[in-house]
Amino acid sequence: MHPDREPSWTPPADAGEQPRQVRRILRLFRPYRGRLAVVGLLVGASSLVSVATPFLLKETLDVAIPQGRTGLLSLLALGMILSAVLAGVFGVLQTLISTTVGQRVMHDLRTAVYGRLQRMSLAFFTRTRTGEVQSRIANDIGGMQATVTSTATSLVSNATSVIATIVAMIALDWRLTIVSLLLLPVFVWISRRVGNERKKITTQRQKQMATMAATVTESLSVSGILLGRTMGRSDSLTASFAEESERLVDLEVRSNMAGRWRMAVITIVMAAMPAVIYWTAGLALQFGGPDVSLGTIVAFVSLQQGLFRPAVSLLATGVQIQTSLALFQRIFEYLDLPIDITERERPVRLDQIKGEVRFEDVEFRYDDKGGPILDGVDVTVPAGGSLALVGPTGAGKSTLGYLVPRLYDVTGGRVTLDGVDVRDLDLDTLARAVGVVSQETYLFHASVADNLRFAKPDATDEELHAAAEAAQIHDHIAALPDGYDTVVGERGHRFSGGEKQRLAIARTILRDPPVLILDEATSALDTRTEAAVQQAIDALSADRTTITIAHRLSTVRGADQIVVLDSGRVAERGTHDELLERDGRYAALVRRDARLQPTN
Repeated sequence: MHPDREPSWTPPADAGEQPRQVRRILRLFRPYRGRLAVVGLLVGASSLVSVATPFLLKETLDVAIPQGRTGLLSLLALGMILSAVLAGVFGVLQTLISTTVGQRVMHDLRTAVYGRLQRMSLAFFTRTRTGEVQSRIANDIGGMQATVTSTATSLVSNATSVIATIVAMIALDWRLTIVSLLLLPVFVWISRRVGNERKKITTQRQKQMATMAATVTESLSVSGILLGRTMGRSDSLTASFAEESERLVDLEVRSNMAGRWRMAVITIVMAAMPAVIYWTAGLALQFGGPDVSLGTIVAFVSLQQGLFRPAVSLLATGVQIQTSLALFQRIFEYLDLPIDITERERPVRLDQIKGEVRFEDVEFRYDDKGGPILDGVDVTVPAGGSLALVGPTGAGKSTLGYLVPRLYDVTGGRVTLDGVDVRDLDLDTLARAVGVVSQETYLFHASVADNLRFAKPDATDEELHAAAEAAQIHDHIAALPDGYDTVVGERGHRFSGGEKQRLAIARTILRDPPVLILDEATSALDTRTEAAVQQAIDALSADRTTITIAHRLSTVRGADQIVVLDSGRVAERGTHDELLERDGRYAALVRRDARLQPTN
């Protein structure tokens, strides 16, 4: 398994500043402020209804029952029932709206992160584990569900209830209110301490979950299973996964137990407060203190009990918000990733593309620390012409080819298509203009037809068949029990390497790009399969500008121009015959290739 590789980008120094982060979280809810205003009204109405009940109870105990006023008693009882009904209705409506808003916010976050990652350069994905990316979208955003769907509403609801209840308690008896609220500042301080502890543990837990997700993605893919079985490492992989899972167990327990005893003390103290109130009121009456009616005491205790639930919930919500800040921070890290491949403010759109490609004094390096991968490359490929890039491994062949579709951007010089810098082109234009067939063919776990239509969603069945015939794969597909509805399996493992390559070629034929990049498309195939795939490639390359990156020189003999790269520089250029006559690097590569060819 690969070691953990985090993105090389690091957030700015003030990224962990809580006020700034909280403001950014609040901005996520801005598009839904109308619905949130309705929730606020429902919360306020619900709080007023809730605090009305103790006052109705006071009147019942102090007036209606002692004076035998049955009419008033009936009205007061009806009022208490109506209060309960209204509170229930308001609560359901409040939950419906707040949950809908929360889910929309989560949808916005998921879409924003996915869209951001779609715009990242290939370099980002070469240094970041796939499981890490998946974990950010699934685990981190999923972990925020409670926060964005209910916490915000719970915060407003509980805060409103606490304020309304305290006002009502003061209206009943300010002295008893002071006794009830003496320890509240201590409780707030404790909850903040607990929240900070859980936030730190949550950050560690999410990183561990990302590590586990990456391990599962790598080791339980078809390729991972094949590697583990054939290397006899299944047991060691299971043991390694068990260790990762054990660490997650420890972090989960620590996260759930952090501050649990302190919060339990708060709960116990607040639950015991009614006894303190009864005791305080009793002593006051016995020793000649202020006279407090029975109805007032009962109503006050009822209010205090009503205060107990939202107050504890409010403290718990504060802890949850602090914990969720760690999740938001991880998501914001991805949303703040600098995008390398961007479109100009007013990009050039080409309706007709001839296909001339030029590399003008091209330089490329992955970062400022390393040396150049390409240095001073000048090559021109006329429209409809063919260029072959050859050279030793690491010479920069694939990198040079990938500069045309802007999988990378040059760090010096420029690459042009029909005389226009590819960085100035509309990204849709570039995607229509350049097709890539690589050695590692990627097929989705979907039907053959769906994989082909990924290049052209509105393609008819006749167009699919024509493309497959050109790629010399139609007969094989038609012979399958389900034909074009056959599911290719994870990464296309139900098909051989040559069959997958021909499917990829058919997909590219369907897109019909005027410029074609062939990145060692036949290097992993046996000689017979290579010959079949090469015929499909020849059909695909006809009348297109073709740049072929190859180790097997037999596939590039007919190229209009062959360029030999060495350490990122052009070492030789010419046709096959011209380069053989020079007896230089290319001729040496041809002799090496001939020695490596199997003899029959």
